[in-house]
Amino acid sequence: MKEKLSSWMRLTTFRQLRGFIAIAENGTISAAARQLNLTPPAVSLQLRELEKAAGLPLFERVDQRFELTNAGHEVLGIAMRMERLLRECDQTLDALRGVDRGYISIGVVSTAKYFVPMVLAAFKKQYPKVKIQLQVGNRDSIVTSLENLELDFVISGQPPTSFEVESQRIGPHPQVIIAAPDHPLADKPIVRLQDLGDEPFLLREPGSGTRGMADQLLTKAGLDPQAAFEFGSNETIKQAVIAGLGVALISSHTVAAELQDKRLATLNIDGLPDDRFWFVVRHAKKRLLPSSKALWDLFVESGSTFLPAVTPRVF
Repeated sequence: MKEKLSSWMRLTTFRQLRGFIAIAENGTISAAARQLNLTPPAVSLQLRELEKAAGLPLFERVDQRFELTNAGHEVLGIAMRMERLLRECDQTLDALRGVDRGYISIGVVSTAKYFVPMVLAAFKKQYPKVKIQLQVGNRDSIVTSLENLELDFVISGQPPTSFEVESQRIGPHPQVIIAAPDHPLADKPIVRLQDLGDEPFLLREPGSGTRGMADQLLTKAGLDPQAAFEFGSNETIKQAVIAGLGVALISSHTVAAELQDKRLATLNIDGLPDDRFWFVVRHAKKRLLPSSKALWDLFVESGSTFLPAVTPRVF
């Protein structure tokens, strides 16, 4: 016996859901229309029809922008899962047809943006028809997307342990403490972390992988990581250190250019850099389709050749 379909299932179309996702991503009807190559009235009609089928408002207007309601958040999660399933189906069919194209969704922690684009450029030269979506964020946001199966794989300094993953090393990921070139400790052959007790530390925001390591190191040395400045990006931290505002623990790959130009100096901290690595990581339940597997293999086999060269410290 056929099941009776609800009005939501009978009246909702994929076209309406794509329009809904575009509005949620862009915040306005006009921007969503440009993304979809449609007219604003057409997108508005899709939204009205979708809200009519849902029986609830999915957006509210806040300062000329569309903000999701509670119902809208629920629909967005479902719509994005459906979109991903359709993309995976399309890529699987392409692979069966022998078509050299596909769709890849990867995430990178913000520190990895200093080398990942070069890997992607090399990949696109070999597979120009493959579409790549890149999500950049701090460790917590990237790991959450990976756990929710929203990403094919991620590039991270440390694989998560809260769920089952498969990971492989890409290459070394040394961490260093940076200071202004004229810092009193910049010429010291050996510096202990305890020697930095009176130094202002410039830290990333909570949720960043670099922040997690800094908290561990400073606490172990008996220093208070809370007695510090907090910034939301590595670029801001670098400029603040150059200006003499304090010192910072940071990935050496983010400061290769500044060290080369002598705009920054590394402190020769006893125990640093430690043996850390870059990893390519996927959820154990995530099935990599052909194009995603090809990019994964490129990171594993050649990713280390794209890592920035770090200038050794000279005394």
